[in-house]
Amino acid sequence: MNKKYLTILMMGLALFAWQLTPITLSTAKAETETHDDHGHDNHGHDAQEGHAHDDGHEHEDGHDETDGDNHADDHSEEGDSHDNHGHENHEKKDSHDDHGHGGHDDHGHGGGDGHGEHEEGKVEISPDAAKLTGVQVQKAGPDTVAMTIPLTGRIILNENKTANVRARFPGFVKAVHVNLGDEVKKGQKLATIESNESLKTYSVTAPMDGVILRRETNIGDVTDGKELFAIADLSTVWAKYHIFPRDVSRIKKGQLVNVHTLDETMRQTANISMLFPTADTLSQTVIAIAELSNENGIWRPGMTIEGEVGVGEKQAGIVVPRTALQYMEDKQVIFIKSGNTYEPRFVEVGLIGTTNAEITSGLKRGESYVSAGSFVIKADILKGTAAHEH
Repeated sequence: MNKKYLTILMMGLALFAWQLTPITLSTAKAETETHDDHGHDNHGHDAQEGHAHDDGHEHEDGHDETDGDNHADDHSEEGDSHDNHGHENHEKKDSHDDHGHGGHDDHGHGGGDGHGEHEEGKVEISPDAAKLTGVQVQKAGPDTVAMTIPLTGRIILNENKTANVRARFPGFVKAVHVNLGDEVKKGQKLATIESNESLKTYSVTAPMDGVILRRETNIGDVTDGKELFAIADLSTVWAKYHIFPRDVSRIKKGQLVNVHTLDETMRQTANISMLFPTADTLSQTVIAIAELSNENGIWRPGMTIEGEVGVGEKQAGIVVPRTALQYMEDKQVIFIKSGNTYEPRFVEVGLIGTTNAEITSGLKRGESYVSAGSFVIKADILKGTAAHEH
C-alpha cells in the first residue's frame, strides 16, 4: 500500500477513536448515576472487583455479598413482620383498654359516691351515702290506716258576725268619724247625718264590735238608704269548702276537718258546722262551712286553704308510709334492706290512707324496708339495669 494512503488511513482511525471515547465515557457515567439512584453503586463496584480478580477470591466475595444481601433482606422482612406483629398487639391492647374502661364506666359505682356494684335488680349503698340521699329504713309492723277526703277552699267572713250600716232617715252626711280598717266598739259614732225632714242632725253608730271593712260615704253625700259602712267581727272566720258530688254522701255535719294553709305553716282543727242544702249551679259542688277561732288575726279572709276530713280508719297488721311504695314493671314494690344491699319486692296493697297504706302480702312483720327515699333506690336500680343491658 502506498505510504501516503496508509498515513491518511491511520489518521482517520485515530480521529474516529478520539470521537468515540467521550460517547463511551458519557454512557458509562450515565449508567453509574443510574446505579447510584437505585442505591446499588457500591454493590455493583464490589461485584465488578470481585469478578475482575484472578486470584480465585472473586467467588467468595460475591458469595459473601450475596449472603449479606440475603441476610439483610431476611432481616428487613423479619423487621417488617415484627412491626406488623407489634401493631397487632397494640391494637389488641387498645381493644382491651377500651373494653376495660367501658366495663368500669358502665358497671362500676364504687368510686367516691358510696354506691357499690349492681347485681341484677339489686343495688349496694353505703350507710353514709344512704344518709346523704335521705334514705330511711324501718321495720314492718302494725298501724292505723286513716281514711280522709281532701278539700280545697277559702277563708271568708263569718257572715253571722258582719253588719252593713245605713242611716235611719234620709239626709246629708255632715261628718264621717271613722276610716277604712279602724277597729270600733258597739255604740261608737261613725257619721253625723242632717235629716231632710227635721233638718236636725243625728248620729250613725256601730251596731257591734268589729273592723271597718268598707266605707261607702263622704261628707256631702246623700244617704238615701244606701250602705254607708261594713263592719265585721274577725274574732272568728269561716273556712268555706267545696264538696264534690262523689264525696257528699261521706261528709256530715259535725265531722272534724283539719284546716291548713297551702304551705301548712298554719293549722287548726274544727267541726263542720254547716252543709248548704243547695248545690252550686256551675260546679255542682256543695258548700261546707267550718268556723275557726281567729283571736290573733292569723286567718285572713281571702286566703286559699286546704283540709282533710276523716271518714274512717282501720287497724292493719302491716302498714307502710305511702312514701315507701314505688311502681316497677307496672306493679307496686317496696325495697327490702339486707346489710348494705337493697332489692325490690312486689307487694299487694290493701286500704290506702291519707299518709299510709295497708300491705296484704309481700312483706312480713319485722323486715327492714325503705320507708323514705325509695325513689333514690329505684333510680339506682334502673340505672344499673340499663348498664347491664348494654
